[in-house]
Amino acid sequence: MPDWEKRFRAPRTSLPDWAEDAPDRSLFVSNATGTFELYAWDRATGSRRQATDRPNGTTDGTLSPDGEWIWWFSDTDGDEFGVWMRQPFAGGPDEPAIPGLAPSFPRGLSIGRDGTAVVGCSTDDEGSTIHLARPGEPPVEIYRHRESAGVGDLSYDGSLIAIEHTEHADAMHSAIRVIRADGSTVAELDDTNGGTEELGLSVMGFAPVDGDSRLLVGHQRRGRWEPMIWDPLTGVETALEIDLPGDVGADWYPDGSALLVEHEYQARSELWRYDLGAPGTDGDGPATGDGAGRTPLTRVETPAGTVSGATARPDGTVEFLWSSAALPPEVRSTSGAVVLDPPGITAPGSVPVTDAWVDGPGGRIHALVQRPAGEGPFPTIFEVHGGPTWHDSDAFASSPAAWVDHGFAVVRVNYRGSTGYGRAWTDALKHRVGLIELEDIDAVRRWAVSSGLADPKRLVLAGGSWGGYLTLLGLGTQPDVWAVGLAAVPVADYVTAYNDEMEGLKALDRTLLGGTPEEVPERFRASSPLTYVDEVRAPVYISAGVNDPRCPIRQVENYVQRLEQRGHPHEVYRYDAGHGSLVVEERIKQVRLELEFAQRYVPVGASARP
Repeated sequence: MPDWEKRFRAPRTSLPDWAEDAPDRSLFVSNATGTFELYAWDRATGSRRQATDRPNGTTDGTLSPDGEWIWWFSDTDGDEFGVWMRQPFAGGPDEPAIPGLAPSFPRGLSIGRDGTAVVGCSTDDEGSTIHLARPGEPPVEIYRHRESAGVGDLSYDGSLIAIEHTEHADAMHSAIRVIRADGSTVAELDDTNGGTEELGLSVMGFAPVDGDSRLLVGHQRRGRWEPMIWDPLTGVETALEIDLPGDVGADWYPDGSALLVEHEYQARSELWRYDLGAPGTDGDGPATGDGAGRTPLTRVETPAGTVSGATARPDGTVEFLWSSAALPPEVRSTSGAVVLDPPGITAPGSVPVTDAWVDGPGGRIHALVQRPAGEGPFPTIFEVHGGPTWHDSDAFASSPAAWVDHGFAVVRVNYRGSTGYGRAWTDALKHRVGLIELEDIDAVRRWAVSSGLADPKRLVLAGGSWGGYLTLLGLGTQPDVWAVGLAAVPVADYVTAYNDEMEGLKALDRTLLGGTPEEVPERFRASSPLTYVDEVRAPVYISAGVNDPRCPIRQVENYVQRLEQRGHPHEVYRYDAGHGSLVVEERIKQVRLELEFAQRYVPVGASARP
């Protein structure tokens, strides 16, 4: 078996989620059977069991606070439309978790200690709704709005519910409302000032202590994401002056005395502890030190690379999911132990990434580069991340490693719209959607060629989701540049995609483009790959899920039909799933098809490894 296939087949696990009042009971996701499913783990006895078993996999689940129930979301073949189910932690039959609640797209879930559940829903007909369901009683609607909204968290005692909403019609910048169980408003926090300012907020969680109404909130007031504490009952806001560059997230330690800070900067991440009772904070003020040089911020040691998730345990240790581009992921603990070590083959490592900084039309662009063995210039694949509000990082990824194994250099560009480089960089993605990102990708392409890394005649543009969209748009707007295009689950016809996609993405598109296709037709036309399909010169490979609610199949077929009418070289692979597959063999098949298609048109050379 070649190394690239071993990386996909090697068993992996997610960071275990644990029940707040029964910390020995955990839930995690693993691909141990070849399909990503949920697993229950009793740490006290060491027993583990597979909790879900569905043909297309299951990854969305959580535990009730007492650890008695596993809740999981049941959709149909990856269409993301369905209902919440539950089963006993020790095993038993599945049952509808909230009888009487109609199927929908999920928009958050929080479960109280008395069994009450607060459930966010989204449908095309009703927009966003939030329901409260008490044990043995039918669900009651407590919130409704046409714009996007969802459940943020439920307070420890169940009396307060935090929701994120975009009633101001800016889907990129949420406000926060805290309500009671009857739907009445307790307090509102809106940095958008009614939609007039591009400043977002996010719910990070209520304090995990009985009688404590403090809410940890993410804000962008200083040009990046960082946490603060807000008490909706008193209105008091507590700033946390964390002097670290880049974006900062946080979560509570279980006793509420400190925060576990997750710091992301230039495609790497690290962990810190912020002590809320440290000198200079008084538990309710900003970190100022105590005159002796001490601060409330203490480093939590992790290796260089990327922490994809972390949680503080009741014993004070921190568990985290870590990897780098060169080394596969592990769930580690600050105790020094590897928390979960799945049986089976171990994923082979890959080559490390190097950083490239390139001057672009909107500022310096950060790109991550992986080089194969031998001397360049190499055939080079520009693997474009999705989102678009996401970013590539120094983390282990099987797909880039496969291309390196086959003799390709891999370049991943954190274009404007990417997270992790400040609010202005992310928010630059507006109105000229797609075209802005491609300007940055093209600037890095020019650097890659001029530096001797990339062969200008052997360039591949590839990506999935938003990356697939940028691939098709780039093939049409930059036709002389690319030798091959590989687009997975892409937006191909923007107008049809808007009409067919889930309601939450419609709201995002209205924010990005400034209106609907009827209101701003010229912007949709300028940003749609279908507009430029007749200009495409490179062979095109497209893969699409027939149940995809994010990049629906009909708009892909419209684009393919235009290629067929031209007699343009292309291949289309349709598979029975949604926005990507959770089945390992299916994912390997897709990567193999992409490799074979690219190698048909892009010679690798004698120095490439088999």
